[in-house]
Amino acid sequence: MGPNPGQKTVLITGCTPGGIGHALCMEFHAKGVHVIATARNPAVLSEMAAIGMTTLALDVTKEDSIKACHDDVSKLTGGKLDILVNNAGRTHTHPATDLSIPDVRETFETNVFGVMAMCAAFSDLLITAHGLIINIASLAAITPYVFGSAYCATKGAVTAYSRTLRLELKPFGVRVMVAMTGTVRSQIASRTHRTLPEGSIYERVRGLFEKRLTFSQNNATVDTAEYARKLVGNALKPEWPLMLRSWFGRADWFWAGGWASGVWFSTWFGEWLLDIVMYRMIGMKQLEGVLREEERRKKLV
Repeated sequence: MGPNPGQKTVLITGCTPGGIGHALCMEFHAKGVHVIATARNPAVLSEMAAIGMTTLALDVTKEDSIKACHDDVSKLTGGKLDILVNNAGRTHTHPATDLSIPDVRETFETNVFGVMAMCAAFSDLLITAHGLIINIASLAAITPYVFGSAYCATKGAVTAYSRTLRLELKPFGVRVMVAMTGTVRSQIASRTHRTLPEGSIYERVRGLFEKRLTFSQNNATVDTAEYARKLVGNALKPEWPLMLRSWFGRADWFWAGGWASGVWFSTWFGEWLLDIVMYRMIGMKQLEGVLREEERRKKLV
């Protein structure tokens, strides 16, 4: 089932039930937008198809998958797309000194290169519709989440890329919104499969690392549906001049989720404030104590 005449369309990546993408699909659908929900395995989207959404297979790391999805969407919508939401993402929690570069490359493939590939591939449909791109970034882009250097790097790349993309697409009437997302309930962030490798210098504080794996699910975490309501509500607002967007229209930078207001406020004071907060919040003072004790014992030998 395709969109009705005149009905707006939105394509969302990473829509597996339980995550932000799924919640966004449900909220856009409730607002009368025709939703094109995607996932690597579209079978998990069967309940969404049953209520009238279009469901398609899409792996944002595969060029042929993106092309096939583009062709299907173009046929479905008559060659246009009103909103593209780049939500598909991969979590990555490991100390910087323990990173496996092939593993990091996989995270960049999904979180960064997948976003770039989707924007490039669907730009023609968005230009025709004078549409909107929403790139789901994170407070991690500007916050030093201890043990999250790779993930932080991907989200920092997305924000920098989006800022430039905004200027490049402005002459064509396409808007770019960056969602600076705080802690939000999500299945992907609850996965705890990563472990410290043998010989890690952080073995001394393994408990801190293991606690960090689920940090986003236990610190001011916002309900996924609540986050979706705020983002969709903002995305569907009418256009306003640049200086008034943050108050009345669709924002260029959308801040929501746990800690979002606090992190935004801290940006007025410089990076030192967030550094202090995150250092203490993750418990790195405990590591300082352990290292001091080790030095003390060495001197007694």
